[in-house]
Amino acid sequence: MSLTDPVPLLTVRDEGEAEIVCGLLRGSGIECDWTVTTQGLVGVAGAGGPREIFVGQGDLEAAQELLAAERPNG
Repeated sequence: MSLTDPVPLLTVRDEGEAEIVCGLLRGSGIECDWTVTTQGLVGVAGAGGPREIFVGQGDLEAAQELLAAERPNG
């Protein structure tokens, strides 16, 4: 992970959802990265399971606001 001061933002269901969320964040100028959570199948390429999304500490509030604005009924 190459983020400066990475902090967890959100845990999502799988890699596809992680890529969608990171795409939204990156499209708004917020760097992000994700990793397989300890609940996922670590070491199995392409395995399903939860992913934890990280952003830089300085972007955390903006990322939270962006995701809140994107939620249905939010």
